[in-house]
Amino acid sequence: MADGGSTRDKPWLIRTYAGHSSAAGSNALYRSNLAKGQTGLSVAFDLPTQTGYDPDHVLARGEVGKVGVPVPHLGEMRQLFEGIPLDSMNTSMTINATAMWLLAMYQVVAEEQAIAAGTDPAETLRKLSGTTQNDIIKEYLSRGTYVFPPAASMRLTVDTIAYTVTNVPKWNPINICSYHLQEAGATTVQELAFAMSTAIAVLDAVRDSGQVPAEKFGDVVARISFFVNAGVRFVEEMCKMRAFVRLWDEVTEQRYGVTDPKQRRFRYGVQVNSLGLTEAQPENNVQRIVLEMLGVTLSKDARARAIQLPAWNEALGLPRPWDQQWSLRIQQVLAFESDLLEYDDLFHGSVVVEAKVDQLVRDAYAEMDRIAELGGAVAAVESGYMKSALVASHAERRKRIETGEDKIIGVNSFTETEPNPLLADLDAAIQTADPAAESAAIESVRAWKAQRDDNAVAAALENLRKVAKSNDNLMTATLECVRAGVTTGEWSGALREEFGEYRAPTGVTGVSSAPDGAAIAEVRAAVQRTGDELGRRLRLLVGKPGLDGHSNGAEQVAVRARDVGFEVIYQGIRLTPAQIVAAAVEEDVHCVGLSILSGSHMELIPDVLARLRDAGASDVPVIVGGIVPDGDARALREAGVAAVFTPKDYGLTEIMARIVDVIRAANGLDPLT
Repeated sequence: MADGGSTRDKPWLIRTYAGHSSAAGSNALYRSNLAKGQTGLSVAFDLPTQTGYDPDHVLARGEVGKVGVPVPHLGEMRQLFEGIPLDSMNTSMTINATAMWLLAMYQVVAEEQAIAAGTDPAETLRKLSGTTQNDIIKEYLSRGTYVFPPAASMRLTVDTIAYTVTNVPKWNPINICSYHLQEAGATTVQELAFAMSTAIAVLDAVRDSGQVPAEKFGDVVARISFFVNAGVRFVEEMCKMRAFVRLWDEVTEQRYGVTDPKQRRFRYGVQVNSLGLTEAQPENNVQRIVLEMLGVTLSKDARARAIQLPAWNEALGLPRPWDQQWSLRIQQVLAFESDLLEYDDLFHGSVVVEAKVDQLVRDAYAEMDRIAELGGAVAAVESGYMKSALVASHAERRKRIETGEDKIIGVNSFTETEPNPLLADLDAAIQTADPAAESAAIESVRAWKAQRDDNAVAAALENLRKVAKSNDNLMTATLECVRAGVTTGEWSGALREEFGEYRAPTGVTGVSSAPDGAAIAEVRAAVQRTGDELGRRLRLLVGKPGLDGHSNGAEQVAVRARDVGFEVIYQGIRLTPAQIVAAAVEEDVHCVGLSILSGSHMELIPDVLARLRDAGASDVPVIVGGIVPDGDARALREAGVAAVFTPKDYGLTEIMARIVDVIRAANGLDPLT
């Protein structure tokens, strides 16, 4: 309608990204949120589930139930959705490498619900609505929860899409994710171009697989959804979304010949920027969240279909239910109290907006052409081009923050503040993960294995391996595994045997991030002098223990450390404490820097310290960076950690100076200042 009135558009799906500790605890949280007016579910899985490990695997130690809910077998999936009718629920699952497996478990639970209700399971499948994220390309670039090499991963994605378009027609089998690209440093143009190039790679692979008849390809395009980020520059973000709409419409019509405008609609969900939330003056995060939401709601022609908002205190730790409720209420106030949904598009005909959108589209096409010349998105991942571009863009952004060119309120400007009553008790300002979650999950797997038919499990896994060796669709064999009682780790393990594993390029080579000035020169001199006094160049090992794949901070530390003169050993993500200590001893490093954002620091870092002592390297200092609550930071320092850095420590050059001080103290050298 042209102006405000009584007719209102239907609000977007209102979600909260949630899941923690256990299936039973997460189920209670989901039902509570739904009772408060949430209209869809967004499931957070823990890192072992995301990377295909059971809770008793060595790499799962400390990670179980931390960033999401553990779902190692069908019994836990049943409990996760107990009392929630899946045929009428819209469920988004943030799952990628193991997306086929989690969708298969979800399908079986839905079928079981139908049988219990006396309805047709096939009809229930036709009603199922929701999304599996399933965008593996961005995992190689940002989140790090990939498992298999790109070709095998793309096969799993294609098989899932081909299966759902026929059998679960209302399901979105993939969410092309630009969200994590922005968190990894992407500029607006890179976010547009990398996401579109990923979508092209996926659609080309589906088309070329021969699994979907040409006349049904429009149905495939219609089920491709996107998941985007929205930063605080909300005007540019709104223009970005309008650019996405135009690009998708043009690509799907011109490249794939989709003639139905409804099938070419750009459909997306959003979570506003989480990594842009600050530990310093975290109350400012509330207005950041509101402004970021405007970027994806103001323009009707480019409005999000589903929104989930982070909580104000996510930079401090795990949000409490009350914090999640606050974010839910922010959405509800905009959707139901404001007049936003009473108007047609507010920016139609705007000269300023159209000029910005035109520019973004032109620049995005130019970057898409560069990626195409490299052989497409998969080739641009394997060559390291896309990762290096993100690391470089992130380094530039860090430089702008350090110099004050980009102002972050409460961090590098306007830092004076009154005491925050919300933080009067820091330990109570966040939710503590259940310390018994890991042992309970391990016991759950053991009990599950004890009651199942081992012969049926063995037969299902053997069939899975057989199909993996062929060109047949893997979904039917995966469903057989679910019904036989196979676990998440067993399904992934069988495919690891057939497909192998993969380590993505780190992207840190050749990137420089150091700003000019006296401060950087002083640190370079300190590194040089300390190395001279110790008889060799200073060596820093940067390690990512456990399953946390968010490597942006570790990469920026590695780049800056190299810029100031350190020799840097950085082997990427997903390392055990034993592997980190072995590398530290073999490389004879002067300092070990550990980065953990998943909450597993209290389990993994003491393990590294103990192993260093056992290896006769207790004199090598350990520093830690990540989302570490104050109480945990004190405990880590008492355990022997030399320094703890959290998001409020944004100055990389100052961090480098602290590392030099730590090395000098550990080696009995006098302080330089």
